[in-house]
Amino acid sequence: MRFLTTFQFADFADTLVSLLTAFVLGTLIGAERQYRQRTAGLRTNVLVAVGAAAFVDLAMHLTGSDGAVRVISYVVSGIGFLGAGVIMKQGMDVRGLNTAATLWASAAVGSCAGADMVAQAAALTVFVIAGNTMLRPLVNAINRIPLNEKASEATYYFKLAVATEALPDMRDRLVEKLEAAKYPVADIEVVEIGEDNLEIVAKLVATAVDPNELNAAATALQHLPGVRHATWEVSTSD
Repeated sequence: MRFLTTFQFADFADTLVSLLTAFVLGTLIGAERQYRQRTAGLRTNVLVAVGAAAFVDLAMHLTGSDGAVRVISYVVSGIGFLGAGVIMKQGMDVRGLNTAATLWASAAVGSCAGADMVAQAAALTVFVIAGNTMLRPLVNAINRIPLNEKASEATYYFKLAVATEALPDMRDRLVEKLEAAKYPVADIEVVEIGEDNLEIVAKLVATAVDPNELNAAATALQHLPGVRHATWEVSTSD
């Protein structure tokens, strides 16, 4: 067996330290995620960290630092597919971005461990956990500040509930009305809201609006034949 002739305890010990470091640090990151019942919890973060460490460590032993650099680039791009799996769109809200970013950071921790940068991996772990815990009170405090639509940068949606037969005409009128008010439409989605009723949801290009202008547009559209209701809303979840 080649194993008996090629095995070197020093290399094995180095790999063991890298994997153990990734396991411990991934556990610390994942424990916080598991406590908050996130989609990617303890096991996922540990496996991401250990997997990244294993790939980088393997490249280090086979081809040196040059090979490790290439593998790290693959880890960075590959973790994006895993992160996409935990991002969910629920209506107009997008959830899971923070969890996906945490997985990305866990991969970075594992990569550092695999490259024998144990101290850097530990420091990065501290910053990741701090970002997920210590910044939470600050986020909550900012979210309690009343929203100023004129100054904020967010995603705005104009919603028009119409009768099914009025959909083609009302969709065109909605776009014309918004563009006349200097609010071009980025995307339009039609949702069923009941028997013979549809809701036209127009996503605006603008990230800041004048509430009075949108209110005026809603009032004007509200009185058109076939329109059940007209309103607009703001989303800062993106």
